[in-house]
Amino acid sequence: MAKYIFLQYVDESKAPKYGSPELQAVIDAFATYLEDVKAAGAFHDGDPCQPSAATFSVTAHGGHAKTTDGPMYAESPWLNGYFVLDCKDRDDAAKWAAKNPAAKMGTVEVHPILKLS
Repeated sequence: MAKYIFLQYVDESKAPKYGSPELQAVIDAFATYLEDVKAAGAFHDGDPCQPSAATFSVTAHGGHAKTTDGPMYAESPWLNGYFVLDCKDRDDAAKWAAKNPAAKMGTVEVHPILKLS
């Protein structure tokens, strides 16, 4: 099994409002997805991310660190969460990505994780 990280990107301006029935439906969809990946033995890690307003970027060029509020690219979609799953292969990872609720609202970017040890 190989590990893959699934990065969930959505349009933050279209995200359901806190306390709305639409948000509860999204939460329920992710709860079901989490149950499914755990039942399959694929779950390794995962969590939602806070809104973009809490994001900051750091560079350290020439020995000087610089911190900037906001995402690295201002026009980028919101990274609203991630999962790390154990998958048999790329096809298995693609199937899990397609089942991820964020794929219906935005994009799930899938990266194979390089094992260094």
